[in-house]
Amino acid sequence: QVQLVESGGGLVQAGGSLRLTCAASRRTFSSYALAWFRRAPAKEREFVAAINGSGGRILYAESVKGRFKISRDNAKNTLYLQMNSLKSEDTAVYYCAAGPRIAIVGREYEYWGQGTQVTVSS
Repeated sequence: QVQLVESGGGLVQAGGSLRLTCAASRRTFSSYALAWFRRAPAKEREFVAAINGSGGRILYAESVKGRFKISRDNAKNTLYLQMNSLKSEDTAVYYCAAGPRIAIVGREYEYWGQGTQVTVSS
């Protein structure tokens, strides 16, 4: 079992930045691929970024490439998402997820956090 807790969300103006953090409970943190997904109001859950256990492979959604950066610190059992040049369409609840392999589809991830709200005002 892996418990994931997101933090760092909030209200920011368009063009601004936020850094999301996901703290994990499990000591075998480095064996899991991790990802960020988001769900905007009245929309389906959407893949944002993913990183494998070692951090050597990273995937991004086209909509965030060049603006967002995913990273992890296995010594601290923590996942990050640095979000720059935020747009109103980035407004969503952001979730971190953990699973056995890196993937862009949510069903590949076994564990999910409760989410943190990001609101970008235009």
